[in-house]
Amino acid sequence: MKQCLSILIGVLIFSGSVLAQDASQLKQGEEVNRSLTKGSEHNYTLLLDADMFVFGHVDQKSVDVVIKIMGPDGELVGQFDGPARGQESFRFSTEEEGIYAIQIIPYEDGEGEYSILIPVIEPVAQTPEGKVDQMMSEYSGEVPGAAVMVLQDGNILLQRSYGMANLAYDLKMHDETVHNIGSTSKQFLTFGLLLLQEQGKLFLDEDVRVYIPELPEFDHTVTLRHLVNHTSGYREFLNLMAMTGQNMSQDISQEKVIELVQNQPELQNEPGAEFNYNNTGYVLMTEVIERVTETDFPTWMKKNVFEPIGMAHTVVRSSPYQIVENRSVGYSYSEDGGFREVTDLGGAAGAGGIHSTMGDLKKWIENLLEPTVGTEEMVTEMSTSFKLNSGNETGYGLGLFVEEYKGLKRIQHGGADVAHRSMLMVFPEINGAVVTQSNFSNFDGNIANKIADVYYSAHLQENESEETPDEGMAAFEYDPEDFQPLTGRYELSIMPGFVLTFDRDGDRLYTQATNQPEVNITATSDSTFSLVGVNASVTFHRNEDGTADSLTLHQNGNHLAKKIEYEPSFEELRSYEGRYFSEEIDTIYDIVMEDSSLTMKTFLIKDSMPLEATNEDTFSSGFPIAEVKFIRNEAGNITGFEASNGRTRGVFFKKWDQN
Repeated sequence: MKQCLSILIGVLIFSGSVLAQDASQLKQGEEVNRSLTKGSEHNYTLLLDADMFVFGHVDQKSVDVVIKIMGPDGELVGQFDGPARGQESFRFSTEEEGIYAIQIIPYEDGEGEYSILIPVIEPVAQTPEGKVDQMMSEYSGEVPGAAVMVLQDGNILLQRSYGMANLAYDLKMHDETVHNIGSTSKQFLTFGLLLLQEQGKLFLDEDVRVYIPELPEFDHTVTLRHLVNHTSGYREFLNLMAMTGQNMSQDISQEKVIELVQNQPELQNEPGAEFNYNNTGYVLMTEVIERVTETDFPTWMKKNVFEPIGMAHTVVRSSPYQIVENRSVGYSYSEDGGFREVTDLGGAAGAGGIHSTMGDLKKWIENLLEPTVGTEEMVTEMSTSFKLNSGNETGYGLGLFVEEYKGLKRIQHGGADVAHRSMLMVFPEINGAVVTQSNFSNFDGNIANKIADVYYSAHLQENESEETPDEGMAAFEYDPEDFQPLTGRYELSIMPGFVLTFDRDGDRLYTQATNQPEVNITATSDSTFSLVGVNASVTFHRNEDGTADSLTLHQNGNHLAKKIEYEPSFEELRSYEGRYFSEEIDTIYDIVMEDSSLTMKTFLIKDSMPLEATNEDTFSSGFPIAEVKFIRNEAGNITGFEASNGRTRGVFFKKWDQN
């Protein structure tokens, strides 16, 4: 196979006509350090053969950059604009021989230092193993790492580890590394519950107050089953604690979670009526197991689940400060460049505190496919989608999502601690499974799907309507000025307070979600756009005059968002100012005007949170409060507001001067 041609200083061609005079040579493996000034851009060229894979990254030391890759014909090959700090990675494959250009542009006329490095230039992989290695380029070397495993018919088709488990001590990720699997833990807890039900020690359809009598009695009965299929109506404790401004890595006890439920004035929904992913139920079920068995949860799981299955290296980490030997340390990007260590969430245990090795997870998967511990009936119950009171299915069983992926049944559960990322998916019809683990918060959550596509291609059906154009797809020929009627703010119907803002800056089209960085978008038709570097796209529902009143976001399903037209005056904004207090979570928020904008503050959160009007008396913000809805009395005076953030809704804050 032909190797890559030598890398040259070349003439950089944009749009087939504009020549850049400062094109510079890049050499594989040699880092280049430079500084960007406002309005400047840096250009580099590579002369490459066809069918080559290129991976590189820019270390954004003190400047946020946008990276553009142009092909030999001057057409856009890829555009990358991810995190504001840390590494901005890019990758592309060549379709034809010629000069490829890399353009580094400061985001929003920023300035500062950066470095660029291309560690990988090699032929596009032809083997499944090679394709996965190229997918994992970003997590290889002296960086936070990852692990991958592919199984079929009891055989390991692939098991590889990449990068580092611990940067401080220079410890590589390896086959025996113990991974924090986050919410992938939930299936283990539900398996334990079903074992206890088989023994007659508890029953999933009983009232939870039979086991935890100090929980409040509401108008409707909450059963154990409601708690583990996310339909209980209890508030989500992590989202609720986040509203207080407290650090979510503190050690949160089961008693504290019970206290939070006791303070809850009413259920958010009738049990069984609504699916609302919720860790509160799994903390309470951890407590139920301990009370029923009179044994602490980690010990009971070890003796009754892990050891019988042969999972000798699997433990429950009940506190973020508990020592777990050989575990990977979590990392995220640091604002000052490089990486920083991240502490795990508190209060996890059965909700998300299990740590395991890839070898132990293989044994777990084998027991799901052919149970030797537990029964087939238990696994069937775990992997059967729950039906709501309305008769609609939730797509979730007991600790497992139940779905179809390209024609195959799939049961799966992911996990996301503060930094660790996990995915365990099983395809029972072909006795196959894919597992990915990482100790890096920016790990690509779609990689497990891509690996399944590579290894199970003979069994999968392509569904073009579900595919999202990626960053390497050439842009639809589109005049950016045509985008002007579509600009504006759109609020997701399923998540009030979560707003997508669409705008243009010259030829650049972009979107920004509430409290998140801007993401460039690329036209794929006059009404459809892909998000660059994100596995998502949007479809605007255009009117005859070219405007749009709504759009659909295609990301893990299809989600309607309606355009926001409400714009309050300065005086109207000032009427919301005041101090507000929640008895439920013992927290104060001050709402004040800052530079003609309405903001909210609380003592434990450093920065003010901007409030943007979405409707009369309703505002969006970012996490930890996504939506603020003000309440008025009959005289029209503001008496308080209700705060929501997705999984937790309607927490009341009373205005301080009200009696």
